[in-house]
Amino acid sequence: MKKVLLGNEAIARGAWEAGVVFASAYPGTPSSEILESLTQYKEIQAEWATNEKDALMAAAGAALTGARAMASMKHVGVNVAADPLMTLSYTGIEGGLV
Repeated sequence: MKKVLLGNEAIARGAWEAGVVFASAYPGTPSSEILESLTQYKEIQAEWATNEKDALMAAAGAALTGARAMASMKHVGVNVAADPLMTLSYTGIEGGLV
């Protein structure tokens, strides 16, 4: 049966279908619903972070251990996560990081 999903619900569903097992996020409209939607999937450990940098670092840590991971934040929060984002491009990620 087909189900109609909102955009953030579709992102969560796509992450689940892709095998994401860890997700971290910093709350902020319009992206807060992504992590909230991820909590419906028992296979995914979803947790809030204290800021966007911590969300990315937590997801990166999971990905470095071989897990598929995801970090979500609103667009203006990417500047807070910019330093680790640039550094991560030089590291070898074993799992997968979105």
